[in-house]
Amino acid sequence: MRVSACLVLVAALMATGCDKQSAPTEQANAASANNADAATSPTAGIAGKIDRTHMGSPAPTLRFDGPDGKPTTLAAFGGKPVLLNLWATWCAPCVKELPTLDALAVREAGKIQVVTLSQDMDPAKVAPFFAERQFKALKAYTDPKMAWATTLGANLPTTILFDSAGKEVWRTTGDLDWTGPVATQALAELS
Repeated sequence: MRVSACLVLVAALMATGCDKQSAPTEQANAASANNADAATSPTAGIAGKIDRTHMGSPAPTLRFDGPDGKPTTLAAFGGKPVLLNLWATWCAPCVKELPTLDALAVREAGKIQVVTLSQDMDPAKVAPFFAERQFKALKAYTDPKMAWATTLGANLPTTILFDSAGKEVWRTTGDLDWTGPVATQALAELS
């Protein structure tokens, strides 16, 4: 039964497409239009890039595995902002943005924690993937049950910024150049 449920979940994630950019729903559009903060933000007007409709929501308490294989949660990063990136080795846009996430993690070391959380069902693929790419700052966190993507109803890649109190600031779906102006302006909201 569990295997069937996992297969259905994987099929659903693949059907939504990791590289397919979903159009915002009418409800999300209305929420964005009514959000005064979004209208005055430095990233306002960037359709489909920065989503503030979940602003202030607490970070989920879901467990995932750290690079050492031990269970952890986002609470373990308490006191620092966390940029959580949901990705998978089979997702081309995810793989495309990882080097820029690594550059961001190097540049912002000590200020923000970048957590790249693999949604691969086989966590054994992740460490060799990271070793091959020789990332300088990224670590291989895994979520083999895909609890994060499922709970958040997220397409891959999805990246969520949580402030130092564990509250969501914004999220984005699709690949982004994390060294570019859109990401730089959005991350400046933490200051």
